[in-house]
Amino acid sequence: MNLSDQLSITARNHPNKTALVFQDQKTSYLELEGAVTRFASQLRKLGYQKGDHIALAVGNSPYYVIGLYGALRLGAVVIPINPLYTAHELTYILKNGDVKAVITMDVLLEKFEAIAGNLPGVQHYISCESSAGISLENHSLYAKLKSFTNLLQEGTLMYEKTKLDDEDTALILYTSGTTGQPKGAMLSHRNLFSNAKDVADYLTINGDDSVIAALPMFHVFCLTVALNAPLMNGGTVLIMPKFSPQDVFRIAYDYEATIFAGVPTMYNYLLQSASGRKADLGTIRLCISGGAAMPVALLKSFEKTFGVMVSEGYGLSEASPVTCFNPLDRPRKPGSIGRNIIHVENKVVDEFGEEVAVGEVGELVVKGSNVMKGYYKMPEETAVALRDGWLYTGDMARMDDEGYFYVVDRKKDMIIVGGYNVYPREVEEVLYIHPDILEAAVIGIPDTGTGEAVMCYVVSSSTTLTEKELIEFCIGHLANYKVPSKFEFLDELPKNTTGKILRKNLKERVEQ
Repeated sequence: MNLSDQLSITARNHPNKTALVFQDQKTSYLELEGAVTRFASQLRKLGYQKGDHIALAVGNSPYYVIGLYGALRLGAVVIPINPLYTAHELTYILKNGDVKAVITMDVLLEKFEAIAGNLPGVQHYISCESSAGISLENHSLYAKLKSFTNLLQEGTLMYEKTKLDDEDTALILYTSGTTGQPKGAMLSHRNLFSNAKDVADYLTINGDDSVIAALPMFHVFCLTVALNAPLMNGGTVLIMPKFSPQDVFRIAYDYEATIFAGVPTMYNYLLQSASGRKADLGTIRLCISGGAAMPVALLKSFEKTFGVMVSEGYGLSEASPVTCFNPLDRPRKPGSIGRNIIHVENKVVDEFGEEVAVGEVGELVVKGSNVMKGYYKMPEETAVALRDGWLYTGDMARMDDEGYFYVVDRKKDMIIVGGYNVYPREVEEVLYIHPDILEAAVIGIPDTGTGEAVMCYVVSSSTTLTEKELIEFCIGHLANYKVPSKFEFLDELPKNTTGKILRKNLKERVEQ
């Protein structure tokens, strides 16, 4: 089974059910199924076939959903790309990913025009219309340009589906590339389908649910949890072009949303904007958090304010992405990423790959039908990540005696102060307890005496808070070697498009 076939089944069983809502326009499952088929038929007519690589550089919209499912129905390998990437970043992925066609917004064509000379392998740029009203005529890329809208209108429903094997590559997701160039994680049809189904089953996402898709769809968290999982069972996806607290409140109220999925910074913004809007989330039965560790103080404050449970989970691109979630049928453990979801196994191992004792810290490894095939054209990196059937995540974690996992921190982010290990998250958790701290991020900096020292960047609601006060606060909660030796106050912390705090950028500030 695959996502494309499942959509056909859902459309046949629930043709008039609303599948998507975007800018207050509704699309039924029957309409979505027809659009996907027509788009796939036109891709085939343009000469594309099973195994060809098609990039999808589109923001949250029906264009994205139709483009994704249409290309998958053809049997193409889809490469989702952040539309905000620079020309340099786009060029690397399009060349490394052997892309033959690009689906993008008309407002981004100028960016692709600048790099087209370096991409002889790209045969077509399929342009999605925006409100900007950009004309495709007389464009320098005109010979290679196709209108997404025209393709849909000219497509046919008399289309024989491509036969897909479960192990065929469906997606190549390029990781953020915190070290070296981005790596393309190859996910099969089995990977995507199994994880969407297992997440839907584990979190009981069903046809009565309306899920807010505020995270970027090119990110695998949104792709699986807020798009594929609800479409699996006939749910409704409430598509937001971009996140804003006010829009979340409005959409949740207007469409009686039942599920919201976000990263911790989104929950922080919602909490800061909560005044007078608490009732707008009254129909939400479940909030899902992932992408980064959620500070316990933030989690408790959000739940108390809105009266809704937050289920924190864990995942990574290489695992399609979800491996753990806090279960809904028993008390949630604050600070935990939860337990194994269905058909996925996690364990914590030492440097030799041996499982450590309960409560001890080691590297989190994962096994299951959701784990990637490998990195595209990177056999050595694949061999490091996939060993003896296990995916090595690079995250340090521990497991308690009830099978709940706790991510301590990224292996590469660990700070060693005079021979002692300091995990940034532990320090950040303490700082989030402080009433004047809105955001905090901890990094290691060089120190001649101890090798490394702890430094913290904070965003504060107070204009009078001082470094001295924060150091004294930390001394009361942390061992001396864990106390930051330096604080820097910022108006905001650098984040990626999913809202994840970028420690890499903060480290670069120190090096400058």
